[in-house]
Amino acid sequence: MIKNLFLIFFLFAGFSAYAQHDPSDQMDSLEWDLIGGITMKTVKPTEIYAVFKPDIKKYQNKPFTIEGYIVPIKDGMRQTRFMFSPLPINQCFYCGQKGVPIMLLVEMNEAIKFTFKPVLISGTLKLNAGNTLSNPPVAITGSKLITE
Repeated sequence: MIKNLFLIFFLFAGFSAYAQHDPSDQMDSLEWDLIGGITMKTVKPTEIYAVFKPDIKKYQNKPFTIEGYIVPIKDGMRQTRFMFSPLPINQCFYCGQKGVPIMLLVEMNEAIKFTFKPVLISGTLKLNAGNTLSNPPVAITGSKLITE
């Protein structure tokens, strides 16, 4: 449970943290800009909620295609549920030197092989208005791999 809380904390810290990454490392696309535009509202220390702009709300429950890097949640070379980032996993997300990138949760229909290269996926965009400490605010469900 504590491990999951740390993962969720780092996930959502990325939405509000100022990223100091080399711009050439980061995926640059309209899709990542939409996700990066989400802000967080802290109600109390144990309640943080995502605030979605109209730009991203129009994609809710609709097909969504995005390119990024796989960040595994569990061990193994084949992944069905993972975090997705605009930065490669070999960037130091948690060391404090480069900040935490924005991320989203991906749930695939079929397992895909982990790779350090960017992948293009497509699925249904889900926005979760619940407490972000227990639920990711952005997910892509029913996803399939388009290209490696």
